[in-house]
Formats: sequence, structure tokens, C-alpha cells
Amino acid sequence: MSLPLAPFGRTGHQSSRVLFGGAALGSVTQDVADRTLEVLLSHGVNHLDLAASYGDAELRVRPWLQREPDRFFLATKTGRRTATEAREELHRSLDRLGVDHVDLWQLHNLADPGEWDTALSPGGAAEAAVQAREEGLVRFIGVTGHGSQIAATHRRSLERFDFDSVLLPYNYLTMQLPYYAENFEALASTCRERNVAVQTIKSIALSPWLGRERTRTTWYEPLDRQEDIDLAVWWVLGRPGVFLNSVGDVDVLPRVLDAAERFAARPSDAEMQALVERSRLAPLFV
Repeated sequence: MSLPLAPFGRTGHQSSRVLFGGAALGSVTQDVADRTLEVLLSHGVNHLDLAASYGDAELRVRPWLQREPDRFFLATKTGRRTATEAREELHRSLDRLGVDHVDLWQLHNLADPGEWDTALSPGGAAEAAVQAREEGLVRFIGVTGHGSQIAATHRRSLERFDFDSVLLPYNYLTMQLPYYAENFEALASTCRERNVAVQTIKSIALSPWLGRERTRTTWYEPLDRQEDIDLAVWWVLGRPGVFLNSVGDVDVLPRVLDAAERFAARPSDAEMQALVERSRLAPLFV
């Protein structure tokens, strides 16, 4: 059994509905990374989402790309805001990945208003992205972000620049926040009209760690029980046209992929509310 595929926006690529969140490889050994590759291949994952800031993730993926050429749609990100700095970071990513281009290069966590204006103004990172696309170093350009304001910010970003993809949080609890839900729905509508790919993160977020001992490599505490992960993953996949970026922990990853392979229908609001109450889900953003 393998994950279903769907068109990744206007790129022409049929991506697995679950994309591999490369943050999971930030601090693992190459042996652990290679075993993770086998998990991804067994489930049919064909899209890797990395970032320059994800520790050693780009280095860990390099042998995969040599072993499995043309197997994956390859995405990475830059957190730099000026054209010069972003261009330098792109070349560093290409060197670390051992490739001459990436399929998707994303402006990473573009949320701060000042950084947003710098990146999307002349001399900013978006200018570097356009130049890199013209030079064949990147094929498509995206934008990512976190926080309660990011759906609204992405709407502004799409007014300013013709991005090929967006990435932002999406889970049942976050969508109970009226302001976030309103802007997410408006953003999703624009993305449908313009054929922009929508990537979602934090599908199995339980709560912030809030001083508790961190037992996973995610910055938030994730759901842990398979039955809970099932509901959270199925709720996201129950929305047509969105992709689910997998969890940033290699040990939880197989549970997410297993849930996705068994997806049949979206859980009801009553089922999701029961999950919120029994697991004591808490919002990551307010």
C-alpha cells in the first residue's frame, strides 16, 4: 500500500499527500537518516521539505539523492532576507545537497513585518529567488510561516509576489480560532484560484512543552498514541487540495505515515472535540 498522490499546485509534479518534513533529520546520524529513507520509500513518499536552518538535514539527504536520483521533489528554504545573503545561502544548500538545482526554494518563516518588507522589496530575498529561477538553480518559489497571523500574512505575500506554494499550520484546534480560520479559508480560496500548492504543518501538535522534559525532537509536544494521531492526520487529509508535512521526529514519523495510508474519511467534529478533551490539546498560537 502506498500514499495517494495529488498535483502539487502548478508545478506539474504529483506529490504524495504526506510530504517529508526534513527537520526530523536535523540532529540524527547518517545511519538513522538512512533507515528513515527506507520508511519513506516503503510508504511512497516522494517529496522532501528541507531548510538551510534544519541542522544537518541537507547533508543527511545528500546520499539519498545520489542513491535515488529523480525519486523526490526536492524543496529547501532560506531564512535570509536580503538578495545577497539569500543567494549565498542557496549556493550553500546546493553544495550540501550535492545538486545543481532544487525544485522548490522557499522564503522561510516570513512573518515579521519588517523582514517581510525587506524580503519582498527590491534587493530582497524574492529578487534572489527570481534570479535563481532564471539561472535554473530553482524551479519554483514558495513562502512559509508560523503563528496566529501567518494566514493573513500569506494573503498579503500573494498580493505582493506570485508564489508557487505556501506553508502554514493547519489542525483542528488552530482552526477553532475565528481570526485564523477566516484568513486560512480566504488564503485557500486564493490558492485554488491561482493553483498555488498549500502545505500544512503541526497536524499532530498536542501543546507547547511548557517547561516539561522534551521527549521528542519537535519544538511542540506531539500526540503520541496511534489512535489520536489517526484522528489528527485524517482530519487534515480530509480537506482536499492540501498536503500534510510530516512530524519533525523520526520515531513518530512511521505512525503518521501509517495513519495516512489508512485514511478513508474525515472524522466528525464530535470525534475531534473528544480528542481535544481527552488529550487536553492546547493551542500553539494565541
